[in-house]
Amino acid sequence: MRTLEGAVAVVTGAGSGIGRALACELAARGADLALADVDESGLAQTRAALPAARKVTTQRVDVSQPGDVALFRAAVERDFGRCSVLVNNAGVALYGRFEEVSQSDLEWIFGVNFWGAVYGCREFLPLLRREPAANVVTISSVFGLIGPPLQCGYSATKFAVRGFSEVLRHELAYSNVRVTVVHPGGIKTNIAARARRGAGAPESEWKANTKSFERSLVMPPSKAARRIADAILRDRPRLLIGSDAFLLDAVQRFWPARYLAMLRPLLDPRGTYAALLERPPGDGA
Repeated sequence: MRTLEGAVAVVTGAGSGIGRALACELAARGADLALADVDESGLAQTRAALPAARKVTTQRVDVSQPGDVALFRAAVERDFGRCSVLVNNAGVALYGRFEEVSQSDLEWIFGVNFWGAVYGCREFLPLLRREPAANVVTISSVFGLIGPPLQCGYSATKFAVRGFSEVLRHELAYSNVRVTVVHPGGIKTNIAARARRGAGAPESEWKANTKSFERSLVMPPSKAARRIADAILRDRPRLLIGSDAFLLDAVQRFWPARYLAMLRPLLDPRGTYAALLERPPGDGA
């Protein structure tokens, strides 16, 4: 794609964070928008922030439910007749060691983060193929590059999103559809504040870790959105956002089995991980 003027962009998780910022950025570049989120109040706030000149629809969609995603695709086809950009942005977080998260916890996070992206591509790819040029954007994470402690569910889904996106990119290489996988670093969103606590994870530890992690989220979502929009126009297959993302990517390449030890001064300057991992699973208040 060489311009977003006149494009029809579908964005999931558009009720806040990167999704909202990207909706605003795409609209500013001339795209019409079909926005989805489970948070209807957040969707309304996003809609209010968009220019009146753009055609915008909003719909409550639980991306973990294939029926919801199918209804969303049908509404987009009815209201716009086409789709030229699909942004699989909806995502959630889960805190706890593997032994502290339940099977239902893992199924929940995979439903949103991984299956949501798969369902989105399944439904919208036929529409994207009708366009002269089209793009799929999937939001992974720096935790799709490294696997830190206490993030087994989140990191597993983001690695899965990365792998799925890379395969899809290769399979579509000779088509009109390009695929971009995005690995954001510390973007100032509410994903940490809304993280689910694993069924067996200590509540006090979860709250303290959330506050600590939020301090590392510094980049404004608007800045990330501009880089994603630029990546769409440049057909970039892979996008790292933030100096932390570039650092983590480089370190894990050089020390694939020892990167956590190399990164400990950055990721765990106070020895928090070590203290947490020394206690028995679920032992805490």
